[in-house]
Amino acid sequence: MSLFPPLHMGWFNGWIPILVFYTVFIILLKVFPKDTVARLYDFSNWTKQQENLGRIGLPFALVGMVLILFTPLKVSLPIFWTGVVLYLIGFAGFVISLQNFNSTPLSEPVVKGLYRISRNPQWVTFAITIIATSLMVGSWTAFLLLLVRVVMNHFRILGEERALEIQYGESYLVYKKSIPRYLLFF
Repeated sequence: MSLFPPLHMGWFNGWIPILVFYTVFIILLKVFPKDTVARLYDFSNWTKQQENLGRIGLPFALVGMVLILFTPLKVSLPIFWTGVVLYLIGFAGFVISLQNFNSTPLSEPVVKGLYRISRNPQWVTFAITIIATSLMVGSWTAFLLLLVRVVMNHFRILGEERALEIQYGESYLVYKKSIPRYLLFF
């Protein structure tokens, strides 16, 4: 890993895993019913502070992603293969959690599948995936920029959970008490 890896346009850069991730994500959004997609992007009942704090991480993520796009994949480094494994785990988990989300009726909170081990598996697996891409290109700068985004997503998650409490009431509160916010141990 290096602080500032050399940047250049190339056919074997970090854009490959990013393109794969976002292509699959966009395809799923197009195939899911409009109500499901609307529920994914429901920002109602968020406080202004949660909205603003949730947005702070976005510029960090954009700069980190641009760095990854123009940085060659470092196949010769062991950290690349660690990144590949994490990327595949995160990517698979993201798709599964979206499927869990899509197959739950709109009148109910999502509590099945990966939602049994995390209240926010989409965010957890997304974080794993984007951090993994920075490992695949061997960039500490991209890693740190994306880590800021991951930390700031916590405030988005607080907004989402507040909205879910209002929308689903007692059933979500019971679920919230029994399932950790991020992972089994956290």
